[in-house]
Order: sequence, then structure tokens, then C-alpha cells
Amino acid sequence: MTIATAQMIASSLLLYPDEEFMARRKELESIAKKLDAPWRQPLLEFLETTWTMTLAELQRHYVEIFDMRRRCSLFLTSWTHGDTRNRGMALIYFKEKYKDAEIVMTDEELPDHLAVVLEFAALVDPVEGNLLLGEHRAPIELIRDALHATNSFYAPVLDAIVATLPPMTPEIEERARALALSGPPQEFVGLSGAVSVALEPFATLSTSGART
Repeated sequence: MTIATAQMIASSLLLYPDEEFMARRKELESIAKKLDAPWRQPLLEFLETTWTMTLAELQRHYVEIFDMRRRCSLFLTSWTHGDTRNRGMALIYFKEKYKDAEIVMTDEELPDHLAVVLEFAALVDPVEGNLLLGEHRAPIELIRDALHATNSFYAPVLDAIVATLPPMTPEIEERARALALSGPPQEFVGLSGAVSVALEPFATLSTSGART
């Protein structure tokens, strides 16, 4: 199966867990088993590791990792834009990409959440979506490193996402090293916010588990 399918599953796994996710784990596992090896194994590792966990346990871990640890933030521009105005412009850039594909987001929705970008790439506009992912590969690599460092069971999901991306260029490697030294801007510690469900009408794997 395709990269888009792997991105679609990863998007579902990176949303805040809810009852719908719990009900669909078997479906996600069935689809993941049909993927090629670079994506199949890490996605199945996450699903198998969390299979016996309760919803409360999953939700608690999600909050502890993604909301309370700034180096694990899934909001991609929180890594790269410390100045509020600069980050605002970066978010507008994401929104314009979505708008060009006839996806309109509200001011309360943050378009740079990794799950949203993955769904956009998988289900709406693969070319522009994968360009967005490629442009933000350095933060994605650092999120993966941070998840491995904390021994989070979400780390394999990031492994699968990275496996869908083209090889890193020397420029991206240098950017990742610089970001690793500085870390995300302090003003975004514990950043959480509304994860867009604007793409849901296009989805075969629903993203309605996103928190608002």
C-alpha cells in the first residue's frame, strides 16, 4: 500500500485518543498490516504496545508527552518561530496552502499540527502536503528523537512518518542540529490548542478525535 495510507494511519494515531479511536484500533491494525515494511512495522509496534492500555492511560500519556514536554510538541512552527508575529505568519502560510486546496480553517484551529499536515498530504493534496512535511523535516526529526529519549510508545509512529519522507539534505541536517541545540522557543512551553478537524470530510480514517 502507498505512502499516503501510512501517513493517514499515522495522522490518526497522533490525535488525542478518544472512544472512537479505541473502537477503530482493530481497523487501523488491519490496514497497517498491508503496508510495506518501512511503515508497517513501526505502526504495528505502536498498536500492539498500546493494545491492552485503557483510554485513560493513553490520554494521560498523550498529555504528559505532547502537552507538557516542549521538545515533543506536535505543532511544527513552535520549533522554529519564537517571535509571536513570526509564528503567526508561519501559520498563515499553512492556512494558505490549505485554502488553495479549498480547505478553510477557522482562527481557532492550528494548521501546523503534525496530524493535520499528514492528513492533508494523504487525502487532499499529496504534492503540497509532502512539500510542507519536507520543509519541516528538521522539527519532525527532533520530535522523533525526543520521543525516543523519553521512551514514549509514540516514537515508532514518528519513525514511520520519517520513513515516508525523502532523504535529508545537508541543509536540513544542519538545521536540525541547530534546533537541537537551541530547542523550541521558551514562550511555547506546554503549548496545546485546537487541532483542526477541517479535513475530516475528505477522510476515510476519521480525525474527529482531535481536541478543541
